[in-house]
This record gives sequence, structure tokens and C-alpha cells, in this order.
Amino acid sequence: MDKIPCFTRLNAERISKYLFSNDTIDSRDRNNWQVLGEKVRKGKIVDSRKIRPDVVTMNSRVQLKDLDTNKEILINLVFPDDASIEQGKLSVLSPMGTAILGYSQGDAIKWEDPYRIRRIRLIKIHYQPEAAGDYTF
Repeated sequence: MDKIPCFTRLNAERISKYLFSNDTIDSRDRNNWQVLGEKVRKGKIVDSRKIRPDVVTMNSRVQLKDLDTNKEILINLVFPDDASIEQGKLSVLSPMGTAILGYSQGDAIKWEDPYRIRRIRLIKIHYQPEAAGDYTF
């Protein structure tokens, strides 16, 4: 059985509000719009102060390893308006961003992109706002 992703109440509310009030979502991101909404709807929702520090939440800084190429990358998971590949800021509406949200350090995750099945492992959570006491982002 697949692991159930875990979300903070604040993240779930902000993501839902963003998804259901934003009619200008880029066509590239629109493909994951439904996937992310469904993932949050089915996920486990917890209070921000009670989420484990090894869970990927919005604005987390995460080290990932591509299990097919063994390449590692460091990203910040952000809302689409803040995304910048050059700055390592990955949109939660990107396929990889949607895939990692709510999962824990050490988890292996797979998803399908237009060309193939992608597989990554969450190597380390370098920063998670809730673990740092930041509940206001």
C-alpha cells in the first residue's frame, strides 16, 4: 500500500485556496492542478506545530537524489509565483514538486512525466519552516 502524505493544516488551506481561486494557472502547471488537489484531499492533515520535522512542507529546502541517474539536487518547494529554476525554487505544481510534498526524508517516490517514470529519494530536509518555528509564511 502507498504511504499517505502528510500536510499541515496551513499548507492544505493555502494550496486549496490557490488551486480553487486561481484561474490563471500556467498551462504547463495545469496538468498537475488536479493531481495536487486530490493528493491534499486524500492526505493526512495535522497542526503545523505537530508535523514531524522530516516531512516536506511548503517552503522546505530538500536534497533529492534521482534514482536513475544518481544525481543529487537541492531545491526549495514554493508556490508557482515564487518558482525559479535558476534559484533552485521548484513549483509545487511541477510534477516533481507535487510528487515530494507531504513525504518524508528517506522516502522513495515515483511519478510519471510525459516521457517516462521518474524515481527520486528524499535524502535530507535541510530546512522546514514549521520545524524552525515559522508558522506565518
